[in-house]
Amino acid sequence: MALVEETLFGTQDKVQIAIQRLKAFEPPEGYYVAFSGGKDSQTIYHLCKEAGVKFDAHYSHTTVDPPEVIYFMRQRYPDVIVDYHDTTMWKLIVKKGMPPTRMVRYCCDELKEGGGRGRIAVTGVRWEESSKRKHNRGLLELNNYTRNYVRLMNDNDEARRMFETCVMKSMHTLNPIIDWTEEDVWEYLNSRNIPHCCLYDEGFTRIGCIGCPLAGAAQMRFEFARYPKYKKAYLNAFQKMLEAREGNGKPYHKWKTAEDVMAWWLDESKRTKEDEDQLTFFLDEDAA
Repeated sequence: MALVEETLFGTQDKVQIAIQRLKAFEPPEGYYVAFSGGKDSQTIYHLCKEAGVKFDAHYSHTTVDPPEVIYFMRQRYPDVIVDYHDTTMWKLIVKKGMPPTRMVRYCCDELKEGGGRGRIAVTGVRWEESSKRKHNRGLLELNNYTRNYVRLMNDNDEARRMFETCVMKSMHTLNPIIDWTEEDVWEYLNSRNIPHCCLYDEGFTRIGCIGCPLAGAAQMRFEFARYPKYKKAYLNAFQKMLEAREGNGKPYHKWKTAEDVMAWWLDESKRTKEDEDQLTFFLDEDAA
C-alpha cells in the first residue's frame, strides 16, 4: 500500500501522520478548510473528520465553476459553505483589461483567495503537482511577498511548506498532505469508498475553473468544447474588454476582435513572456 511505507526509520502511515499534523495545529475556533470539490480537497475534508478536529469547509463560487462540481458538492457535501463574491470573472476581465494567464492570476486572487483571513486554512496542496518536486523544505515558513509575485493559496510549487504564515493575508496555511502522491490520494478515497466527482471519469485530470490557463491550452480547448456557453461568455467579456480599452484611449494593437484574444489565449506557442510582461504593464498602469 502506498499510504503505508517501510523506511529506514520504520513503518510510516501517511494517514496517521496527516491526522497528527491536523491535531498538532488545531486552533480553538477550528480550521478553515479550502474545499474545491476535487480529490485533494475531499481528502483533507475527510482527514479532518477522521482526526476529529473542529473545522468549517468553504467553497469559493467563481462564476466559472463546472456545473458537475456544484451538483456533486451539493449532493455529497451539503455542509460546505459556498462563499459568493461581489464580482464575476466576466467583470474582472473588463476591469483588468486582459485575460488571466499563468503569470497574471488576478481571478484566483479576487475570486478564490478572500476567505480564511485571521484563520488557519487547510489546503490540499501537494509537492508532486509541482514541476520541480523539491521536498527538502522546512516545517515553518514566513512568506516574503513582492509586488511581482504573490503566492496564492492553491499554488503547487517546490517552495510550499507544510505550515505557512502569510502576513499580507493575516492567515496561516496548513498543508497536511503536501508529501502525498496522486496514488496516495486515490488510495485514501477508494479505501474508504468515498465517491468522487464524475468529471474524473470523463477526461478530466484536475478540477478547477472552466478555462483556467493553469490547466494548459489543450485542457482549455477540451473544456470549451464541452461547455460552449462558457467559451461564448469569455468571448463576450473579451469584446467588452477591447471596447473599454478603446474608450480609455489605450487600445491593443495586436488584438482587433474577441476572436484574436481567444486565439492568443489558446495558443501557448504564441504567448511569450514578453507578451505577458507587456500585459502586466498595462494592468499595473491602469491600477496606478
